[in-house]
Amino acid sequence: MHYDDPSAIARELIALRTEHRDIDVLIARLQADPHADQFALARMKKRKLRLKDMIGYLENKLIPDLDA
Repeated sequence: MHYDDPSAIARELIALRTEHRDIDVLIARLQADPHADQFALARMKKRKLRLKDMIGYLENKLIPDLDA
């Protein structure tokens, strides 16, 4: 992916936000299940955090650099 193209970044942000939201729903379902696989739950939480970090990184790429 080219992180210099704002439209490509915007498309990637949409995809990452969608995945983040989907994982959030899955985590909520697993937390409600007392017999859920705790390792799968931990992996999903780590993936959600990585997605959040990537979303923040890409959002910062959309902010223009201002020379002071």
